[in-house]
Amino acid sequence: MQIKLWINDKEYVDDISPDTILLDFLRSKGCLSVKRGCETSNCGLCTVLLQGKPILSCSTLAVRANGLKVTTIEGIQDEASEFGGFLADEGAEQCGFCSPGFIMNVIAMKNELKNPTEDEIKNYLEGNLCRCTGYMGQLRAVKKYLEKYSDMKKGA
Repeated sequence: MQIKLWINDKEYVDDISPDTILLDFLRSKGCLSVKRGCETSNCGLCTVLLQGKPILSCSTLAVRANGLKVTTIEGIQDEASEFGGFLADEGAEQCGFCSPGFIMNVIAMKNELKNPTEDEIKNYLEGNLCRCTGYMGQLRAVKKYLEKYSDMKKGA
């Protein structure tokens, strides 16, 4: 079956098996930030943006992205690096294995929610597992990152 999609604004047309998982397709195209974790839609490591909305690529068939735009961390490196700095400043960057999926969700949340409460932040990120940090540093980093953009909007 032939599909056509855009990965980080680059067009791909490819013949795939109907059961090809999006995670495998993306990795075959060099998007190695998309990580394989639980393969049960529970850890968030494989999060990518489909039309700007976070999805779990381990449980999405590649054919579902046919005609659509997929964004991985490779496609938003400037934003990802900026938020990574917030993680490091809060001591929340340890092994880094969960970071790509977590960062994809934080950036999607920044674009989707305006001035979220702490409960809304936790709810949005509840599918992202991290075995190293204990989440408090991550939460501080997310709040500071979102505050920066909230302050920028107020000043505009």
